[in-house]
Amino acid sequence: MIKLYQLCGEKKDAGFSPFAWRAKLCLMHKGLEFEEVMVQFADKSAISHADPATIPVLDDGDNTVSDSLNIAKYLEKTYPEKSLFGGPIGEAQAVIMNRWVDMTLIKGMFPMLVLDIHNCLDEASKPVFRKSREARLGRTLEEVAATRDSRIEKFRVSLAPLRAGLEDAPFLSGEAPAWLDYCGFGSFMWARTVSAFDPLDRGDALYAWRERMFDLFGGAVRRAARAYA
Repeated sequence: MIKLYQLCGEKKDAGFSPFAWRAKLCLMHKGLEFEEVMVQFADKSAISHADPATIPVLDDGDNTVSDSLNIAKYLEKTYPEKSLFGGPIGEAQAVIMNRWVDMTLIKGMFPMLVLDIHNCLDEASKPVFRKSREARLGRTLEEVAATRDSRIEKFRVSLAPLRAGLEDAPFLSGEAPAWLDYCGFGSFMWARTVSAFDPLDRGDALYAWRERMFDLFGGAVRRAARAYA
């Protein structure tokens, strides 16, 4: 069976990596059976066989694939039914969405979620996460978290390209969801899983899109476990 390695905290049933969520949604889109293997931040020995050894990792028989976009491309080639990209042009353009999400959604959300992520982790992972993230941010996690209210409006403005993609269709990919939706939505599942904070306003078109995404696959996405108490 296919194995997907996902990042978790203290609660081992609540995977929260936005990148692994992209891959998980692709597997669900393809209708493939898979086992989700949880990996904690301080102990990534379970993925030491991968190159690079970063979440997500997918094992499919003798094949091991890292990186959510690489996983999506692998699934598209190996299991071509129910296309994720709609053809080679869409697959070639997927890197643009992938990069935009990383630079806008992930980068924008991270300071607003970083303390909540820390608080979800197991005790062994917390000091490792704190040391590495405070070195990256140049401030304590608490100091960064205190800036959330001052960041949220600028973040919401930055989402304009996603809203534009929903002006004429219910999903970013058109009448039905595919890679564009899964790539963007993974970040919102990250936020939902680690924090009670909602980065979207209820009146936002993206809020309605996110609700439609929650209802996919028989509501399995909406029922996903939360990592916080």
